[in-house]
Amino acid sequence: MSEEVIVAGWMDYAPEERDEMLKHLVDVGRRTREAEPGCLDYAMTADPADERRIRVYERWASQQALDEHFTTAHIKDFRAATAGLSRVGVSLSTFTVAVSRPMR
Repeated sequence: MSEEVIVAGWMDYAPEERDEMLKHLVDVGRRTREAEPGCLDYAMTADPADERRIRVYERWASQQALDEHFTTAHIKDFRAATAGLSRVGVSLSTFTVAVSRPMR
């Protein structure tokens, strides 16, 4: 069995562009969850304390599933649609999960 992969962190956009980016992220997230069985969770949210920041959380069944995600048509569409938006900061990390258990 493959180890799960989590992508987590944040991306900053100019305050006047953050909502536009979030609109595109909601669409690509929906399309990703619907079309990619290796996607276990995909959430991008506005940080309520920072008008520039988008919080990122993705959970994948494997590294292969994440790698394949970047080759999909909906990611190509997303990149084309957001090419004019300016990311002004980013901190994203990938974590390989060896063990997980339900939180009680």
